[in-house]
Amino acid sequence: MNSAETPPKPEPALVREKAHDNPPATPGCLLPEPLQAAGIVIFGASGDLAWRKLVPALFNLYDSGHLPDQFFILGVSRTNWDDREFRGQMQDAVTRHCDTQSGKCSDFLSHLYYHRLEYDQPEDYKALATLLKHLGQKTGAKDNLLFNLALPPSLPPVVSRKLAQAGLSQPGPNHQGWIRVVVEKPFGHDLESSRYLNQTMAQAFSEDQIFRVDHYLAKETVQNIIMFRFANAIFEPIWNRNFVDKVVIIASEKLGVGHRAGYYEGTGVLRDMFQNHMLQLLSLTAMEPPSMWAADRVRDEKTKVFRSLRPFTSQAVDQHLLLGQYGAGKEIKGYRQESGVAQTSLTPTFAMLKVYVDNWRWQGVPFYLVSGKRMAQKVTRMVIFFRQVPHSMFRQVLGQDITQNRLFLNIHPEEAISLSFQTKGPGPVLCLRTVRMVFDYAVDPSGLSLGAYEKALLDCMQGEQMLFWRQDGVELCWSFLEPVLNRCESCGDRASRLHTYTPGSWGPEEVKTILPDWPEPAL
Repeated sequence: MNSAETPPKPEPALVREKAHDNPPATPGCLLPEPLQAAGIVIFGASGDLAWRKLVPALFNLYDSGHLPDQFFILGVSRTNWDDREFRGQMQDAVTRHCDTQSGKCSDFLSHLYYHRLEYDQPEDYKALATLLKHLGQKTGAKDNLLFNLALPPSLPPVVSRKLAQAGLSQPGPNHQGWIRVVVEKPFGHDLESSRYLNQTMAQAFSEDQIFRVDHYLAKETVQNIIMFRFANAIFEPIWNRNFVDKVVIIASEKLGVGHRAGYYEGTGVLRDMFQNHMLQLLSLTAMEPPSMWAADRVRDEKTKVFRSLRPFTSQAVDQHLLLGQYGAGKEIKGYRQESGVAQTSLTPTFAMLKVYVDNWRWQGVPFYLVSGKRMAQKVTRMVIFFRQVPHSMFRQVLGQDITQNRLFLNIHPEEAISLSFQTKGPGPVLCLRTVRMVFDYAVDPSGLSLGAYEKALLDCMQGEQMLFWRQDGVELCWSFLEPVLNRCESCGDRASRLHTYTPGSWGPEEVKTILPDWPEPAL
C-alpha cells in the first residue's frame, strides 16, 4: 500500500460506535396504526409560536405520514384574517420545510382554516362551535378536537372558561370522540398563579384531557435517559451516592433575550428555565425505576424526586445560589441595553443553583443546575461525575489526582451519550490520558427522528401523557423555588447579588465559589 492509500489514523481520544455495528430500529418504533381523524385548533395562531414551531411541526408530521388522513387545522386569534390570508401567512412557515415542486405544501395548506375571535366574548365561541361542527363533517375529522393554547400566560384560564360555556370542553352526550387541550409553559408565575390556572382549567377539563407541554421532555435524547438508565443492567448498580460524586446539569444559550425581552424582564432565568426544564432534567436523572412503562407510573417517580428536594433556608440560598446578568461586549448589547429592558434592571440572565435530593439513593450528592444566556456555547447536557478511585497505586509516578470518570448525557449540540475513562498514553513514559466512548444518535440512520414539537403534538393526538407535566409536579416545583425567588426578589441587597459577566463567557467568575472547577469538567 502506498502512502496515498494509507487510511487516516483514528481520533486518539475517541472510541465511536459505527452505524453498521448497530442493529436497525425495530418496527415497533413506528406508529402501530394510523391516528384517528381529528381537528387541531391553534389559539394564538397569529403569534410567533404558531408560525415558527407549531405549523411547521404539523407540516413535518403531514410530510412523514404521521397525521391522520382526515384532519383540519383551524387558526384562531384576534387578527382580522380569513382562510386565504391565514394560508398565505403560514405558507412562508411551511415552504422552509418542503420541496415546493412536490405539491405537498399546497396540499397541506388546503387543510388550514381561520376563525377570528375575541378571547373574552362568549358569542365568538358559539360561532366557533358551529364552525368546528361544520369542519368536522366536511373533512371527516368528526368530533375529535385538540385545542392548542399558544397564548400569553394570562389567557388560558379565560379561554378554558369560554370553551366550557360553549360546550366545547367535553365530548358530546354519547361520548363520541375526544377533546384535549395543550397548555404551553410557563404554568403560572408563582405557586399561587399556578394553582389558579389549574383550578380554572379543572372546571372545564379533566386532568387526563390537559397536556402541559415542556418541549425539552420531547427531545429524543431526553427520552433516552430513562431507557439508558433502566434498560441496561450495567449502570443502575452504580447510579447512587456510593459511586456518584456530583451531577452537573447545564442548559446554556449563546444568544441573548432578543425579541423576548419584554417577557423575560418580568420572568428572569429562574422562572424561565429552572421551574420547568432544569428540574425536569434533574428528575429524570434522579428518579427511581417505575414499576411499569406507563405515564402516571413514570410521573409518580418524578414527583417523588420533587418531594425529596431539600428545602432552602435563607442561609442555604446565600450559599448555594449565584446569579448573573450579561453585560456589554464587543458589538454585543448588554442585557440592560436590550429593547424593552430597564436601564437599572436587576433581572438575572444566569443562575447556578446547588441542590440536594434527600433520599436513600442520593443523600449527600450535590446537583448543580446551571443556565444562562449569552454564554460561550449553546449546550444542554447532564454530566455524572463518579467518585475518585479509592487508592492510587500510581501516585509515586503520576501524583495523587486522577481525573474522575464522567458520563455525559448530551442533548445539544450533539445528541450523544459518552463515557470518559483513563487509559495509558502511548510512549515509553507512564502517563494517563482521558478518552471517551461515544454513542451518537446521528450515527444510526434507521428509524424516524422527530423534533420536539412534532413528538409532543403526536403524543397529544394519541392521548399519551408520558412527556407532559402533571399538576402536582408543577406545584411541587413552584413550592421548592418560591423561597429562592422570594429571597432574590425581596431582599435589600439585590444589586450586590447580581454579578455581571462577559458575553461569550461561562458566566460570572464568582461561580467558582460554588463549583471551583467550573466549567472545565462539564465540557
